[in-house]
Amino acid sequence: MGGHESMRDISDGYAGGSSADGNRTLARALPALLVVIGIVWQAVTPREITGTPFFTAAPLVAAPLFARWVAAFFGAVGILAAVLLHFVGGRVTEDAAAQYLTTELATIAFATVLAVLIHGVVERARNQAATARGVAEAAQRAVLPAPPARIGGLRLAARYEASRTDTLVGGDFYAALRTPYGIRLIVGDVRGKGLGAIETVAVVLGAFWEAADSEPCLPTLADRLEKALIRGAERRRAPDISESFATCVLAEIPPGQHSLHILNRGHPEPFLLDAAGGITKLHPGEFALPLGLGHLSAHTCRPDQWSFPPGSTLLLYTDGLSESRDAAGDFYAPARHLEGRKFSSPETLLTSVAEDVRRHTNGARDDDMALLAIANSESPQSPFEG
Repeated sequence: MGGHESMRDISDGYAGGSSADGNRTLARALPALLVVIGIVWQAVTPREITGTPFFTAAPLVAAPLFARWVAAFFGAVGILAAVLLHFVGGRVTEDAAAQYLTTELATIAFATVLAVLIHGVVERARNQAATARGVAEAAQRAVLPAPPARIGGLRLAARYEASRTDTLVGGDFYAALRTPYGIRLIVGDVRGKGLGAIETVAVVLGAFWEAADSEPCLPTLADRLEKALIRGAERRRAPDISESFATCVLAEIPPGQHSLHILNRGHPEPFLLDAAGGITKLHPGEFALPLGLGHLSAHTCRPDQWSFPPGSTLLLYTDGLSESRDAAGDFYAPARHLEGRKFSSPETLLTSVAEDVRRHTNGARDDDMALLAIANSESPQSPFEG
């Protein structure tokens, strides 16, 4: 779950990437720039115009960006600059000199005191937000343990990338388990964010870990998960149980490792990458409602079956991947970015996907992103060996 970011990282900049780094650098240089502009402004303008507005703004801009003493420092620099310019430039008449200087210095001093107070308010808000997010992240890590690197002879990797524009942790989840019926996997996304979403994730994953060992087929396993989700909503006395739902993909790799059973409950379709660099989007044969909404349809969906030959990799993900947008509003297209590429391991694949998304969005994603990849590395000639 290396994608989780601290609240301090988020407060330092809402987005990653070179553009965001440049914006942060400019913002941190702004207080000093304002002082310089104030000095130049007062030096080149008529005698009655001063640089006091710029000297006043400098500590106020510094307050949320730097430590408290830095804001006070820029206030002191502004006061010193105003005094020196006053005596060196002779900008007012002798009779009005004392009055002008006193007013300017009082204005800058008041702004400096205000900046120090603003810094305290901002710092408390940051600490409170960091505490809230830290609690949510700790709870999420408790219910979302990292899966093993190998399971039943297959290689596995998982990744959780938290959004940088949201102070709440989302409800994305994944799990992998070896069962009497083969390797079973789940990737999904519950409605909502924060601790409430994590509570729902715990209910769904708890049901998955219990039922995956005993239910003989994916439809009955999905039914167990749905019943657990509804019971959890009833225990929480949710005002509208129909609002407590989760999209998910359930996958099963039976013993033998050469086929896939996929049951999609309203979730983005997974991708199957082959050893030659080809990629296939696994569209479900029939539409199915998300978990928690199955009672709205009397139809029981059957899982789709796909070939899973040696060298293949199954990529499961949440909509934080497929709905990532660039500055123009265009969605990230996994198939276009992954077509024709080969990866040395599932972990390499997920790292590459995460980096692609970061470049596409310039780091400013609106939603968390969960990724799970499992590779059939049985063949000695497979690119996943070694």
